[in-house]
Parts: sequence; structure tokens; C-alpha cells
Amino acid sequence: MEFNKVTVIKKANIYFDGKVTSRTVVFANGEKKTLGIMLPGEYNFGTEAEETMEILAGEADVLLPGQDKWQKFSDGDIFVVTANSKFQLKVVSVLDYCCSYKA
Repeated sequence: MEFNKVTVIKKANIYFDGKVTSRTVVFANGEKKTLGIMLPGEYNFGTEAEETMEILAGEADVLLPGQDKWQKFSDGDIFVVTANSKFQLKVVSVLDYCCSYKA
């Protein structure tokens, strides 16, 4: 899959000592997505806007807001994280992902 007629922000988003990186893609209508990689490890994230995470490759266990059971996500899976919340990931194998932000 590819995105056409977009702007890519050259500066990388780098988190957790470089174990999580992404690039921001901006569409003509103002929509933003990030394309990134997470190395194996455990991570805690907070959201401002609702986020839809699409796993392009790899595997992670995810603890979504308000849940008490971890869920496994891998190639082709999608999960949604509510706005103004926190979620946790245990990345099992290198995770290639696309994150879409609700405006």
C-alpha cells in the first residue's frame, strides 16, 4: 500500500532511546499519520487524539485503556486507542506500524 500526494516531515520522532521511531505523513486535507518501527521491549504511550494503529508486520501484546487483559496483535491487525488515554505495548518482534490520528 502507498500514500500519494503527501508531505513527509523529514525529522524523525524518536522515543525510548531510539527503540521507537516514526515519520509523520501529512495529507492535503490535513490528516496526519505516522509510519514507524518499534524494537522489542515494553513501552507506555499516552494519546491526545484517538489513534488507530495498523500493524504492518511484527507482533505485540497490547493493554488498551480500561482493559485488564493483554491482547495479541500481529500482521494486518488494527486496534483503536481512545483520546486522552494511556496504553502499554510489549513488542515481541520488530513492529512495523501505521498510526492514524482522528482530527
